[in-house]
Amino acid sequence: MKKIKFMLFLIILLTLSNIFVYGESSGDVYVIPIKGEINRATRNFVVGTIDGLNKKNVEAIILDIDTYGGLIDEAIMIKDAILETNIPTIAFVNNKAESAGVLITVAGENIVMAPNGTIGSAETIPNTEKVLSLWRAILRDTAQYRNRDSSIIEAMADRDIEIDGIIEKGKLLNLTSQEALEYGIADYISNDYKDILANFGFNNTNIVEKQEGFQMKLSKYISNPYISSILLTIAFVGLIVEIMTPGFGLGGTISIIGFGLYFGGNILAGNSHWTSLALFVTGLILLVIEGIVPGFGLPGISGIIFVLVGIVLAMNSFGVALLSMSVAIIITTIVTMVLFKLGFRSNLLNSIVLTARHEGKGGYIATDHNEEYLNKKGKTLSGLRPSGFVEIEGKKVDALSDEGYIPIDTLVEVVRIEGSKIFVRRV
Repeated sequence: MKKIKFMLFLIILLTLSNIFVYGESSGDVYVIPIKGEINRATRNFVVGTIDGLNKKNVEAIILDIDTYGGLIDEAIMIKDAILETNIPTIAFVNNKAESAGVLITVAGENIVMAPNGTIGSAETIPNTEKVLSLWRAILRDTAQYRNRDSSIIEAMADRDIEIDGIIEKGKLLNLTSQEALEYGIADYISNDYKDILANFGFNNTNIVEKQEGFQMKLSKYISNPYISSILLTIAFVGLIVEIMTPGFGLGGTISIIGFGLYFGGNILAGNSHWTSLALFVTGLILLVIEGIVPGFGLPGISGIIFVLVGIVLAMNSFGVALLSMSVAIIITTIVTMVLFKLGFRSNLLNSIVLTARHEGKGGYIATDHNEEYLNKKGKTLSGLRPSGFVEIEGKKVDALSDEGYIPIDTLVEVVRIEGSKIFVRRV
């Protein structure tokens, strides 16, 4: 009986041991992609994913990196999340890690390069002494924390650094996979997850690949300079169509969607803050006020300035914003000219554009002949303060009050015509 009990005890002990060992060696390894531009959406995705994995029993994290860089502030937050986690991290340069991507790569506990991978070119924009000095310190601190050669990492950011046999002064350092391995920046070269994990002692693991969310994909797509130019063009054209057609319709809807995607995408991407949207909306409000008040003055000028400033600030680069704006304005101007040739006219534009023409001895006469409305009666469609809309014989026309404010749905009579202006009084 004692031998039987002893054998049972050994069997149970071995079973528990196998379960424990299997459980330790068969945990999940999560792959977090860091692709494209590093912006606010990238940071939210990576940091949020790491925070969630910190609460699970995770074997390791592979950071699948393929980026030309992006915003430094967002890269620093990603770096901090990588350094703070207790989960083993493997930075896998799956093609390229440039600019801010260098910091994220160096933050990894282990670094693996794809056979055709490159790492480097981490110079800041703008490249001022103050910004570059801070950036170098952050790179140096991270490299030293991971026991990497900090001088090589700093040479990727500062072209004034010279390293004998590696990089001469005046050039930024960029390393191939073989060079990164030779200089101790990389630990291994491979492009296979299973092979990478086996090299670092992670066997029988289940690989789980995280996917970028809709918000991240949308922000990256919309914040692309080419897409931003298209969205601005669509928004401006829609706005012109809406101004030139009565009521609120398709043009206004398209314009709202275009501007909404433009500002929303850039805000999500971290290229701008809500300030740019606030300036843009303020500009639109001023333009609406200008449309209500006769003539063209301070509200209209201020509105145009606020709208343009808001659009420019919505993008991370002034040069890119200026290019996108120029393309949008040129195309919108062409569309506006075509609409005018097709016979579309805008009451708002007519109020700020001279519509008189010269006809020989006849002198200057208005292109709009409104004498037909003289002494006719109608009803106000809006309050006249003093301008507004009046319906006369089933037609909606612009009118001016000749006696102060006239409320909506009031019977009025046309008392005089001055050029294109129609003056009315209450009946």
